[in-house]
Amino acid sequence: MINEQLRTLAEQAGLAVDWIDANGRAQTVTPEVLRTVLDGLGYPAHSAAEIEASLHRLNEASEHHIPPPLLTVDQGHLLDLSAWFAADSPFSLTLEDGSTLEGTLTAAAELPALAPVGYQRLNIAGQHLTVAVAPNSCYSMGMATGSAAPRSWGLTVQLYALRRPGDGGFGDTLALEALASAAGERGADALAISPVHAMFAHDTDRYSPYSPSSRLFLNGLYAAPGAILGEPALRKAIAETELGAEFARLEALPLIDWPSAAAAKWTLLQALYDDFSTEAHPLQEDFSRFRHAGGEALENHCRFEALQAECPRLEMTQDWREWPEDFKQPQSKAIADFAAGHQRQIEFHAFVQWLIARGLERAQRAARVSGMRVGLIADLAVGADGGGSQAWSRQDELLSSLTVGAPPDILNRAGQSWGISAFSPDGLKRHGFRAFIEMLRANFSHAGGLRIDHIMGLQRLWVVPMGSSPADGAYLNYPLDDMLRLLALESWRHKAIVLGEDLGTVPPGLHDKLSARAILGMRVLLFEQHNAHFKPILDWSADALATTSTHDLPTLAGWWGGLDIDLSSRLGHIDEYAERQWREDRQRERQGLRHALSQDWANFRGDHSESAHVIDASIRYLGHTRAPLVLLPMEDALGIEEQANLPGTIDTHPNWRRRLPGASTALLDDATAARRLELLSQSRLQAEERDR
Repeated sequence: MINEQLRTLAEQAGLAVDWIDANGRAQTVTPEVLRTVLDGLGYPAHSAAEIEASLHRLNEASEHHIPPPLLTVDQGHLLDLSAWFAADSPFSLTLEDGSTLEGTLTAAAELPALAPVGYQRLNIAGQHLTVAVAPNSCYSMGMATGSAAPRSWGLTVQLYALRRPGDGGFGDTLALEALASAAGERGADALAISPVHAMFAHDTDRYSPYSPSSRLFLNGLYAAPGAILGEPALRKAIAETELGAEFARLEALPLIDWPSAAAAKWTLLQALYDDFSTEAHPLQEDFSRFRHAGGEALENHCRFEALQAECPRLEMTQDWREWPEDFKQPQSKAIADFAAGHQRQIEFHAFVQWLIARGLERAQRAARVSGMRVGLIADLAVGADGGGSQAWSRQDELLSSLTVGAPPDILNRAGQSWGISAFSPDGLKRHGFRAFIEMLRANFSHAGGLRIDHIMGLQRLWVVPMGSSPADGAYLNYPLDDMLRLLALESWRHKAIVLGEDLGTVPPGLHDKLSARAILGMRVLLFEQHNAHFKPILDWSADALATTSTHDLPTLAGWWGGLDIDLSSRLGHIDEYAERQWREDRQRERQGLRHALSQDWANFRGDHSESAHVIDASIRYLGHTRAPLVLLPMEDALGIEEQANLPGTIDTHPNWRRRLPGASTALLDDATAARRLELLSQSRLQAEERDR
């Protein structure tokens, strides 16, 4: 049985003591697990005295009637302040434009709905706080296209998979720029890319884009320095480092060799920095402005990277959570002294951030110039590594001792632990959502849209203590309405759409809240069925994007051929019975999909293979749905069988290492890809005419 005092602490800390699993069964978190998770949240609960002390800490602000530093409200709505201020209290509201509004709270101690959209400063009863006034919705596809019923389309691509001559073994922003231009010229409105978050410069073996060091900064390996500094500077650096032959070898490999390719790229970037910092360069002033604008957050990230490189000499592990106490704190004297003695190393990492930021700006500009009405859609991972830069610099706002995952279910009987940390709900509130806002701004800054991975995490996340089984976790609740308002506000300010990956178990009511904010959910063709009966075209949601597949799922060609089943069998993920059942289910699904696609007389004509016919017909099928946006993975445009990532594998499958065939400048000239893009474009036009 759970002690009532322990239950009270857990619930006030945001934990769901009682919850419903994916099979609809009621579950209760055990007292032992609650205590361990509460430890990870910073609220010890191993004795009655500890529980009482933790409860006092949680309630301290409310006991003293201290409001949080930031409150959110929807434009045109009253803001309830009765928890902190008396009715009819006078106030002044300083708007973003510098003007001031004065008045008094209502008889119910509510702030009148006076303020426009934006971050406004409220001064009341000697207290100063920010009121974030949110628009009714995010910037929508309708706003981006100027249409009441948009029927747009775009592509998705794994950035590292792109090719161009001289790329050094993996894709970069110059290859992305070329693909964006080509796609825009063919009528695409968007190009969604894999995450470009900062990784660990010192550890080239870590390359999963969904396990970053920081979601505030960028992966400098994707920089195309020649596009920014000029080809002469690039050629000089390659000659000085004698990397020409190594780059040619890496580019010829069938799969990306991340450790070797990353090491070579870092060597090149260092040589470019050495020349840039010692010679007069016309862009040095631009770099200085960039570094100044980056402020403390950029400085901390660059210091962290320099510290990581020096860990062996300092006799420290690479995990900052095991560092000496004076090195754990970014503002300590020890860190300041370290920075003073390693200024060039720190500036080097700022230089790399500048290169990749400017490269992404170029790619977005190329997308818009080519005719895209959205352009790049960035991908926001659900969390960051607890031992990374973001967790180190925002320790009170991130949970570095808990990892995010999923509870056991029928597909994953042991549950999942993703090895990444998440925000602290309490820490976010205490710091005015600073870490969340700065993360949104960083990811909106170079794109016309943002895909939020596992958007259910804005409402709740399954958190597990480090080293524990995924089953020994609990759901942690988040201030969903506050976070949605801030997301809408930043989306509106950046004029960027928002997509929410809502696949899997979605909490009740979340779909409605996302739709109300014009956040597009995701509907995947392979999932839009029930017992092999695929959803009719006109029954597809008008509040979600439509796509054939995702990076974690088989491609259409792979699905049709059963490659995912073959892989799972070969790797020992399924037994003979499960394999036989899976193949029987797949055969029914194939028949069901073919039946749905055959309703269009234009499908299955010509002399293509059956797999090619299915892909063509599926693309036309999605194009005719009511989805405001259809995104086609490059793998399906080209008819590739292999998928980018096979969940549940690390070394047994080449995750995040596959490259696309051919240079990005010519990918869309491929006859198969060109045919499919034309099919998608025409079906979208037909859907638009039908739905006017």
